[in-house]
Amino acid sequence: MKKTILALTSAILLCLGGHSAYAKKDKDDHSGWGFGILPCATYSSDMGFQYGVFGDFYYYGDGSTYPNYRDKISYEASHFTKGRTRLYLAYDSKHLIPGVRSTASVTYIDDPLYNFWGFNGAASPLYKALESNKDYQQQIIDGIISSQDAIRYTTMGVLPEPGKGVSYYHMNRGILRLLADFQGQITPQLRWAGGINFWAFRMGNFDEKYGYDMNSTLYNHYKEFGVIKETEANGGNRLELKAGLVFDSRDFETAPNKGIWAEIYFNGSPDLFGDGFNYLKLNAHFRHYVTLPFGFKQGDPVFAYHLAYLGTVAGEAPFYMQQNINALILKQMMSEGLGSSNTIRGTRVNRMIADGYAWANFELRVKLVNFSLFGQSFYLATNPFLDCGLIVQPYRVSEMATLPEINLLAVAAGYQAGQAEKYIRDMAGTFVCSGGIGLKLAWNENFIVSVECAHNFNEGLGDPFWMSIGTNYNF
Repeated sequence: MKKTILALTSAILLCLGGHSAYAKKDKDDHSGWGFGILPCATYSSDMGFQYGVFGDFYYYGDGSTYPNYRDKISYEASHFTKGRTRLYLAYDSKHLIPGVRSTASVTYIDDPLYNFWGFNGAASPLYKALESNKDYQQQIIDGIISSQDAIRYTTMGVLPEPGKGVSYYHMNRGILRLLADFQGQITPQLRWAGGINFWAFRMGNFDEKYGYDMNSTLYNHYKEFGVIKETEANGGNRLELKAGLVFDSRDFETAPNKGIWAEIYFNGSPDLFGDGFNYLKLNAHFRHYVTLPFGFKQGDPVFAYHLAYLGTVAGEAPFYMQQNINALILKQMMSEGLGSSNTIRGTRVNRMIADGYAWANFELRVKLVNFSLFGQSFYLATNPFLDCGLIVQPYRVSEMATLPEINLLAVAAGYQAGQAEKYIRDMAGTFVCSGGIGLKLAWNENFIVSVECAHNFNEGLGDPFWMSIGTNYNF
């Protein structure tokens, strides 16, 4: 097995041309700069195949802080075959400002076929026949879609022009995001945290070049019934401020063996741009890493768990901000809604958008083998995991209760006429659970390539088989 891993790693390094600036004659000398370059070669049902490059630059100074770095620069430039383009540059330093940890990033995302599944998770129905279906009308004629279903879909605003298909759960979205966060020492393990973020969103219909009727979408249906308001429908700008506390006793940041990493902070946005929205949200995270002393040669396993809450304390946020899962230190480029590789793995990205969430992640991290190659240190690890969560604060319940399809679903589920709001709240509170396993290849401790597969146990919220290829552990 070790020979196979060595051969595979050698091929990866040769193909990538990646190398480390601190690879000197003494393989134990981890000073100066080190970096990794990897191709973006992933696939998802929402975005298609991804291609491009991503990686990290690490600076260790004289090597006395290794495996913890002094400075890190992360980057990505990639494109997806379904249209999404991502550009990302981030900087993280513990020494730029003495006694203060500084993180900053700029992100640009152009997403001409952005997935919009509606609000409140299971309260928003998902119909396979309305997902990127270019033969929608012909399937009605052929009886693949029943006339009864076609009538039901008509109540949802599905009235495609002749010759055009339906892509009901898509819209156009563009984002420019600028983040700057700071943490300063109070005690050796307790820090204050603060930051400022600027967001510019562009929202609208996708281009007709894709062959779908741009008006037969959930986005337009929500606009028609006032679930999405006129002042937010085309996007907007937000300036967010955040402040709170961080407790951190981890022995090693990228993949801890022991310790606690906890955060509690507020983020809010005043109405500076005249759209009528202002809000304050509470974010709480508790992560615990426990070494299990089994005496394994490769390193003792680590049981890691993460308990999290995000909720609206006051005000109302525009719909385009609701998918954002805040983070003081970014583990991935974006974290949106309950789903994707950051929250409940195996759940569709943005499938559960609401005012407040609670979720948890549990995983066992086991090192399988340690080895050296070209003067660099590597290890291969696996992490079986279980994720779960639910919506605790539904979003715009009274507005959603005006939708014809919601009222039909409520009656079909046994609710009395006029109880659509109760139906929405009950469905939004559905407990969501997924399980899976991952494989990690760590290069010099800090650069971790991740492959994870999962299955969501809730029908309609996730794909039967979900896969993510990227970097880092989930938490």
